[in-house]
This record gives sequence, structure tokens and C-alpha cells, in this order.
Amino acid sequence: MAYWSVYFDVDSAQAVSWSDALLENGALSVDLSDPFFGTDSEMPQYGEPDTPVSLWPISRVTALFAESENQKTLETLLENIARQQALPLTIAEWAPVAERDWVRETQAQFGAIQITDDFWVVPTWSEPPENARHILRLDPGLAFGTGSHPTTRLCLRWLCAHPPVDRDVLDYGCGSGILLLAAKRLGASENTYGTDIDPQALVASRENAAINHIAAQFVVPEALPEAMFDLVIANILTNPLRVLAPLLAARTKSGGQIVLSGILLSQQKDIIERYNQWFDITLWQEEDGWALLGGMRRAR
Repeated sequence: MAYWSVYFDVDSAQAVSWSDALLENGALSVDLSDPFFGTDSEMPQYGEPDTPVSLWPISRVTALFAESENQKTLETLLENIARQQALPLTIAEWAPVAERDWVRETQAQFGAIQITDDFWVVPTWSEPPENARHILRLDPGLAFGTGSHPTTRLCLRWLCAHPPVDRDVLDYGCGSGILLLAAKRLGASENTYGTDIDPQALVASRENAAINHIAAQFVVPEALPEAMFDLVIANILTNPLRVLAPLLAARTKSGGQIVLSGILLSQQKDIIERYNQWFDITLWQEEDGWALLGGMRRAR
């Protein structure tokens, strides 16, 4: 055994206070989650910039402690925290956590991801299927975009259905670079750029381009050339998409296409109305409650 894990459920109003108190009293980590995860009662939460983070009405607090502690000592610690902080303490569940090869276990969670019959996203430690004609090598990292999330798969499927052969492409909010690399793999022109405000995303994108032997340009937004593009892709979130609408419209050529994802189905009408002043735009496909919108830029 290497660690002790303890979890208990509390009202959301006390969850953050419990988290802070546990960390102050020696917890190695604390996680707040939905106690009904994986059931019909699960309540997904989607964090967006400038939107307050909300917890679940009942939140599960899970803390990790070092092996040097023992269950009785930790039970006393919880009782003391509850008394000192005037916090309610419900029944806690304890479990030993053995040391494991976390790298190997993480890798086991990510195998080859099929996008279409012949397009696959494959981790570097996996072998691609024999029928894979288009392959992207991509490992999970700090930047968003491995092909496992519905929004990324939707964008990749759109690219496969509309190969951007010899077209200029802009991927705004490139994350891991997966969408720009897919566009290049499917024939996009040399005048193709990915951009992100997160420096780590640009590092990941360039590394993924090197792994795939693809010449691709990833820059901060300020370094983008003064140009318009045949295709603009933005797989981010609804609030940024709303704010970026004039900028993305200005970057799209007349008759060019725009692809927007990271949008919940319940939010699609709002985004369609926002972009409709520049684009003829509609829902293209949806998956697991997420929408992909596709549109064409009207003549200026």
C-alpha cells in the first residue's frame, strides 16, 4: 500500500471548505466530483471562461493521504476538522491505494480512435489498424484534443467529409494541433495556421507536428499574418465563440467556410443567431449532446 483514500458526500456549500481544510491538514490531493457519476442521475458541469464554476448539489470529496498515516489517525483528523470548522461530517469510506505504474495504466486508457473507415488517431505506443489510410499519431498531453472528445471527433469527421485540398486553413484555438494536422494530412495548402493563447498548446502542437512529419505553422494570435482563409475552424467553447464572432468572420474569405464546435446542443441557437449576420450557418452533426455548426461566408 502507498496511500490512503477517503471519500464522503457533503452539501455543495461545504465542499470547498472541506477541500481547503483537508489540504491544510496534510492531504496530498483533494478531488470534488459528482457522486452520481455514471448513473442516470449524473449532472455534467461545463466550465467556460467568465462563467462561475458550480458544484453539484451533493458533492463527493475524495482526499489522498500518505501511507505513513493510519485510518484511526485520519478518522480523528476528520472529526477535528469538522469540529473546528463547524462543518458537517457524514460517513466516510476508506480504502488503501496501492502503488501502480500510472504511466502504463494511463496509456491503457487510450487506444486507436476511429474517425471514419480509413482515418484514425493513434497513440505512439499503439499500432494502427491495417485499413487505416490516414493516420495521426497523437499522445494525450496538457493541451486539449486527442480525438476522444465528441467535439474533436465531430470536427475530424467534418474534415474527412470536406477534405480541404489546396485550401488555406485557420485553426483558432488549436489545442494539441490535431485539427490543423488533420487538415494538412487531407491536403490543406501551405498557407495554413494554428493559433492558441496557451503557450503549452503551441508547444504540444509543434511536437505533434514533428511526430507526424507534417510541416505546420503554430503561432500566437498576434503573430498571424494579415490574411483571410478558405476555412476557419474553432473548437473551443460557447462564450469565446460568441466573443470571437467578428474576428473569425473577418478571417473568413467570401464564399469560405466556418466550422464551430465546443457547443452544447442547447446553445446552438444562440451561436447560429450570433454568426448569422455573416454566415449561412446550420447544425451539421451532433454527438452526445454536443453540436458542430457549419457555415459559408456571405459576400461582403
